[in-house]
Amino acid sequence: MPFTIATWNINSVRLRLPIVQRLLAEEAPDVLCLQETKCPNELFPLEAFHAAGFPHVAIHGQKGYHGVATISRHPFEREERRDFCQMGDARHLALTLRVGERRIRVHNLYVPAGGDEPDPLVNPKFDHKLRFLAEMRRMRAQEEAGVSSILVGDLNVAPLEHDVWSHKQLLKIVSHTPVETEEMLAIIRDGGWRDLLRRHIPEPAKLYTWWSYRAKDWDAADKGRRLDHIWSSPDLEPHLSDVRILRAARGWTQPSDHVPVLATLDV
Repeated sequence: MPFTIATWNINSVRLRLPIVQRLLAEEAPDVLCLQETKCPNELFPLEAFHAAGFPHVAIHGQKGYHGVATISRHPFEREERRDFCQMGDARHLALTLRVGERRIRVHNLYVPAGGDEPDPLVNPKFDHKLRFLAEMRRMRAQEEAGVSSILVGDLNVAPLEHDVWSHKQLLKIVSHTPVETEEMLAIIRDGGWRDLLRRHIPEPAKLYTWWSYRAKDWDAADKGRRLDHIWSSPDLEPHLSDVRILRAARGWTQPSDHVPVLATLDV
């Protein structure tokens, strides 16, 4: 059976609920993981997702900042909310889903952006980001027998040369500095993860999931970065049938600066 998971940094779920509803109607994923919901739990628009055919919703929010939510057609067995760096931020949510006969642990993550200055000694935001990534090194793709894993989210790092519009010009720009990219590649390697986007669309193809609001014409300039990711445990990789980045969503009404990313597995 096909199983489609989508991830999207929505940059305020209440403000951009109409385009989330559009995504659900047009793409009909089985699971949608949202980041930067910017919404406390009690104000999350649950009814809208139930009406769209998604009866199972888990949220980890806070007022005005951060926040993640996972919306599913499939019931889930348990929830986990990990407090990375002991900051009290709502940046992680994990659920165990039953998809047919398979159990899949879905991690939904929003990694700190890191500010503008790539020096942890003068920029506390960048220091926070590096500590967060260091903690992610402990995440394993196969952490429980009989349970597959998927990790998605806005990880705020474009790790490969062709994940950015200009590798040379962005080497000193937060999200593509060597200390970040090397750490992310180590997380993937040490954790036994598979980068499904790059497994399906290998380099040197350019892949972007984010275009800055600062660009007057983001489409023409096309100065993008691949900040949003879908990884899996090795057992799921052979079942990957499709990956899509919905670039057109960057031009929808009142858009996020990120676009939805979808992966389909035949499980």
